[in-house]
Order: sequence, then C-alpha cells, then structure tokens
Amino acid sequence: MIITKKHLPRRTVLRGLGACVALPFLDGMVPAFTAASAAAAPVRRFGAIYVGMGMSMPVWTQPTPDSLEINQILQPMDTFKDRVLVLSGCDSKNGGGIDGGQHPRMQTSWLTGCRANRTEGANIRAGTSLDQIVAREWQAHTQQTSLELAIESTDLLGTCSLGYSCAYNNTIAWRTPTTPLPMENNPRNVFERLFGASDSTGRAARLEDIQTDRSILDSVTQKISSLRGGLGSQDRVKFSEYLDAVRDVERRVQKAEEQVDRELPLVDRPVGIPETFEEHVKLMFDLQALAFQTDLTRVFSFLMVREASVRSYPEIGVPDSHHPLSHHQSAPEKLAKQAKLNTFQMEMLRYFVDKLASTPDGDGTLLDHSMLLYGSGMSDSNLHLPKNLPTVLVHGKGYGIQGNRHIAAEPGTPFANFQLTLLDKLGFAVESFGDSSGELNLITGV
Repeated sequence: MIITKKHLPRRTVLRGLGACVALPFLDGMVPAFTAASAAAAPVRRFGAIYVGMGMSMPVWTQPTPDSLEINQILQPMDTFKDRVLVLSGCDSKNGGGIDGGQHPRMQTSWLTGCRANRTEGANIRAGTSLDQIVAREWQAHTQQTSLELAIESTDLLGTCSLGYSCAYNNTIAWRTPTTPLPMENNPRNVFERLFGASDSTGRAARLEDIQTDRSILDSVTQKISSLRGGLGSQDRVKFSEYLDAVRDVERRVQKAEEQVDRELPLVDRPVGIPETFEEHVKLMFDLQALAFQTDLTRVFSFLMVREASVRSYPEIGVPDSHHPLSHHQSAPEKLAKQAKLNTFQMEMLRYFVDKLASTPDGDGTLLDHSMLLYGSGMSDSNLHLPKNLPTVLVHGKGYGIQGNRHIAAEPGTPFANFQLTLLDKLGFAVESFGDSSGELNLITGV
C-alpha cells in the first residue's frame, strides 16, 4: 500500500443520470501517514446461500471424518478446496415434524434456528436470521445494511403449504422474529438499489435511457478522467478494473431488459430477468460482488433455490421439475439427475468464489476477507429429512478455520451450534442462537 498526502473520502461517489456510483476502496482513501496497521485492517463480509430440497445423499455423503473427498457434487470447488469446509451430522430440530409443511419450516429454520409459526394470517413468526444479526452489527459502516436476493419470483401470496403462509417460502432473511425481509429477483432493481436510478422508474423511461445513453458512466466521463489523473499507479489499475466490472454488469442488465421485446411463449416474466437459471444466478452474483467491492454492503442472503420449486433445468439435461424429482424414492436414475443438478448449483457457487478471489481488496482479495455459508435445510429430500444437513463453508484467511476438511459433528448436534460458532469467528460474542446448545469448536482445526 502506498500512503500519499492526497486523501479521497471513503464515501466518494460519481453522480450522473440521476445515479450514484460508489467507488471501490483505493489506497488514496487512506489518510496521509495513517498507521499501517490501521490501514491494513481487513473489512469482513458474510453471505448465506440457500439451495432447497437437499442433496443426492449417496453422492454427497463423505466417507470419513477429517479427510475431504472431492466427489462429483464438490468437483467445481476443487481449486478452492483449501478454503472449503464440509460439515455433516448437524440437525434442524425446528425444521422437522410429520404434520406437513416441512418445506417452509426447513427453509425458515435454516438461517434462524427457529420453528416457523404455522399460520395463514399475519401472525407469522420465526427468529432473527444469522445474516441479520451480522448486518445489525455492521450497518453503521455501509449504505445498505444487507442485500436479500432470490432467483424465483417472491410474489407468492396466501397459503403455500398445509397452513403455512407464503411469507415463509419467499425469504430466508428475518430482521426480527416477526419481520421477514423481501428478497429481490430482478437484477435491474438490485442494480438501482445499489447505484441509483433514472428520474423515472417507469419502464418507458428506463428503456429510453438504454437507447439514448451508452451507460450510466458516460455522463461522468470527465469526472472520472479528472479523478484518475490524481491517483497513484496502483489505484489507477484498481479503478480501471472496477469501471470495467461496472460497465460489464450494466451491459448485461440492459441486455436482459432487451429480452422484453422478444417473441416468447406467454409467461409472466419480470423486466430485466435473464432467460436461463445460469445467466440469472451469475448476474446476481456479479451484482453482489460489486456491492462487496464498493463496500455498499457487507452482508447478503441468497435464496438460489426455493423449497418446493418446480423449476426444470433442460439446459443441463434435467428436464424434470425439481420438486417431483426430489421425491426420488431411491431410484438410481432420479438420484443421478439430482446429483447432476446439485453439481450445477455448486458450479454457480464456484463462479462467485472465483470472482471474489480475482478481485483485489486491501492486502488480499475479497475472498480473503469473506465467509460464505452454503447449504440446504434438508438432506434426503425424498424423506424430507432435516438431519445431517449438507453444508459447505467457504472462508477467507484469518478466520482461524482450517480448510480442505470434512468435519463430522456428533449425530443430533443442532445446526445452530455451527452458526453460533460462525458468529464467534466473525467477531460477535453471542451467547445463543436459535436452538443452539453451545458452540461447535470442531471447525477451528488449529
């Protein structure tokens, strides 16, 4: 890091077309002669990514404790195995039950450790989710407290499963036990939330902006040039990389919006949503990476696959509807398709991890300073089994966690014990979380 006498405010933004585009953290934002130790203090980040309806357990299950086997589903993460911890043995007691409604209960309990109150009305209740505990502690440092992302529509209303409100199916993030947070599945809306919007939010006005302006950044070219001239060589490289990333995301958002005018089968397709699952997920991850890079937020939750989703995946040779496929009845052919789908989901995680690993941040990369929790609220989807939850933790350096390991908790250990330990690793002294009975100290491994 180069310390100069020139100081740029951390909140510096470029303004144009009614939009505010935040800058990445640059060396020039460190006050002159700031102590090196203070300047190098890493910014920590956390994300939770949910994939509903479990895993193909015959493929997923690790054969032995301690040693990590890179099986078919984990293969996409092989390059990053030193940053990967796989957990087995933990249960979600509050996600279980034989009275129906397992899907909304398991999705809700995954990040809260609490049982969803069975109701079709307004008295929904669960618990404050892990991401929001972290967000509440870090909210003073960022413009956005957290981001809540989804892939499928979250417009479900009424009752979704045997007496459970659709509110439980629409989110994994709970600000308070009675306040579920809406999740956004439209990339354009996410972009506008992060970087501002044009004067009108109407469809016609936004499409006109796309046709008349090359990008949001065109209106601030002069300011960019002026600012770049006052930066050091390292900051200029960072700044150039950042602008390239913003332009690329803007281009892809605009490209997705152009699909509105295509002749497609008559379906309800929100403006700005890409055609395929892969394009959609990657675009959402790109936006989240930008949010981390600009320090607009340090926390996110992502409902990548909702419980009871009926989406199919013909692009990878799985034309079956996901929910019926998950009731595989141990049929080898269906289990093989489920494993293929689970591998595809892991490829999406790998895409995001690779993006974080290639983005400089302080004395390392965004990945070095991030912790990502990935998993499902059930294991065997055929039985709706909320035990032995399939879980992956991707972690940066400096969290005191040893990667390239599979750790097997004592059978019956609450999954909330693992989450309580993650809070400790993130620097929060929390006595309990959900139905936790203590920390899971196995993850340290040092």
